[in-house]
Amino acid sequence: MKILIASDIHGSAYYCEKIVEAFEREGADKLLLLGDVLYHGPRNDLPRDYDPKRVSAMLNAIKEKIICVKGNCDSEVDQMVLEFPIMAPYAIIAFEKRVIFATHGHTYNVDQPPFLNKCDVLLYGHFHVPRCEEHEGFIYMNPGSVSIPKENSQHSYMVTDGDNFVWKNTDGEPYMEKHLG
Repeated sequence: MKILIASDIHGSAYYCEKIVEAFEREGADKLLLLGDVLYHGPRNDLPRDYDPKRVSAMLNAIKEKIICVKGNCDSEVDQMVLEFPIMAPYAIIAFEKRVIFATHGHTYNVDQPPFLNKCDVLLYGHFHVPRCEEHEGFIYMNPGSVSIPKENSQHSYMVTDGDNFVWKNTDGEPYMEKHLG
């Protein structure tokens, strides 16, 4: 199974369209959204082409392919316009060799990780910066932000088959890779 992983769309119709195009281009089976789908939050500037209604329409069109977890900017009112569940604090995706614990990052994170095994992945967005760090009990990965990257990082997403993780900018150009094997 191939999964495209994106985080922090924050209501940007422009970058949501880029992710939907990337999802199709990559031939992914599932789109894993790590929260903060529609609202930009009070600490962020408005992202390019801020239009939560268009974002919800684009994502609802592929609702059967989406796995989504709740971000700190997501709310029950967002769930009323999105036709796929967004209110779970985490999702667990089991591959043959490892588990991916997907969350937004404001509750479970490097400082407060869930229980994981050594080769498992703690995957979250929230900080808008791509990361790959090996910790004693797990591997932490962050795809960065689709619409509001920070620390001079690129507008980005990840793809994985469970063993290989590739970070790409929204034009599909790879810039970082991690093979777990």
